[in-house]
Amino acid sequence: MFTSHFSSSLTFLTLTTILLLQTNYCICTNPNSFNASLGGGFLSAVATWYGSPEGPGSTGGACGFGVDVQNPPYNSLVSAGSNGIYLNGKGCGACYQVKCTENSACSGFPVTVTITDQCPGCPEAFHFDLSGKAFGYLAKQGQADQLRAAGQINVQYQRVACNYHTGILFKIDAGSNANYMAFAIEFVSGDGDIGAVQLLPSNTGAINMQQSWGATWKADLPNGTNGPYTVKVTTIESRRTITATNVIPANWSPGKYYHSGAN
Repeated sequence: MFTSHFSSSLTFLTLTTILLLQTNYCICTNPNSFNASLGGGFLSAVATWYGSPEGPGSTGGACGFGVDVQNPPYNSLVSAGSNGIYLNGKGCGACYQVKCTENSACSGFPVTVTITDQCPGCPEAFHFDLSGKAFGYLAKQGQADQLRAAGQINVQYQRVACNYHTGILFKIDAGSNANYMAFAIEFVSGDGDIGAVQLLPSNTGAINMQQSWGATWKADLPNGTNGPYTVKVTTIESRRTITATNVIPANWSPGKYYHSGAN
């Protein structure tokens, strides 16, 4: 009985292996979505907080969102992430629900936060360094200060879709000029993350942009390139492409914000 069962199992595995090789099928793990896929259910992590008790953590940040983090639609409900969350900047803009249950001050209800910064000193693979405001939102009513006093707590988290209820924002980097353009990309609904960006001038072919740092992408502009510029943003998780048509005008300026109706 054991020999027959073993032979059947071995035959099944052999046939499966042959089928996979013949069809070039790959059983792969995407490191950018490992342990954090949309709808994957709650997993364990740790959380701390930084900045002022009711603040946004930092108005600088390693994603390039700057002071935007304290304004709608973020409203200071943001977090820095350890390496497994920040993902060398590819995790910028992703949204997570975080909740806590082990501390007596925990409400047990999830709070949705956006990744807007990196926590380089967080040793754990999955560590949320929350804004003071977001950390307080994990608490029962009237017990936010008590929970913040704990410093570090165990939490549960899951990746969720971002719902910004606004178009994608392109924030032109101050160092941009007639031969070089860079911009931070914010408010990507759904996946939130950014995997590829194309810049489409009005008079030439598409230019593939490169990630500069965080959510900032860059490209050299060939001589004579003119706007308005269309931007195509492709996400990582679902590989969805959003086209922001003519979002950057011909007379664009460094430091300016350009809003798109697309999302």
